[in-house]
Amino acid sequence: MKNLVFSFAASLLAATISIAQTHAAPRAAPTAPTAPTAPTAPTAPVAPVAPGAAPAGATMPATAPAPGAEVYIISPRNGAELHSPVTVLFGLKGMGVAPAAAGKIDNTGHHHLLIDTDLSAVDLHAPLPATDKIVHFGKGQTEATLTLPPGKHTLELLFADSTHRSFDPPLHSKKITITVQ
Repeated sequence: MKNLVFSFAASLLAATISIAQTHAAPRAAPTAPTAPTAPTAPTAPVAPVAPGAAPAGATMPATAPAPGAEVYIISPRNGAELHSPVTVLFGLKGMGVAPAAAGKIDNTGHHHLLIDTDLSAVDLHAPLPATDKIVHFGKGQTEATLTLPPGKHTLELLFADSTHRSFDPPLHSKKITITVQ
């Protein structure tokens, strides 16, 4: 229930921030005309950057998670034998879940699920790639239904900031192993 309240509060805060950001800033007073200048070479168009995100190629220092924060898998339990599709419930203590599009909001982030992937194989200093093995939940989701082939699978949650970068130190769950029949 606490996670639902935190998720709702974070979503409400994100919506409030989004609404506040849509209001235009006051216009500056007009300035006197200036003398013409020599033409300049055209510049490449600049791609829009999400709020709180770094432009392409820029590096940002990693953010520390809130003290005592924990991320964990509520369900399924380690060692579970299941049939596909498998529903995975995400747990979080000490921080809030917010959509990535909300931008940087202190002590919030969103989940990423590592499927059959070892955390040591992930570059934690760069934005996490979206693959079939590193699944993003940037809309603030706290559960997922996965279609997995029969066999053993590992699942591990990694909590990241609005730019899909891991916190430092990484905020991740214990890796669990499940068997899909």
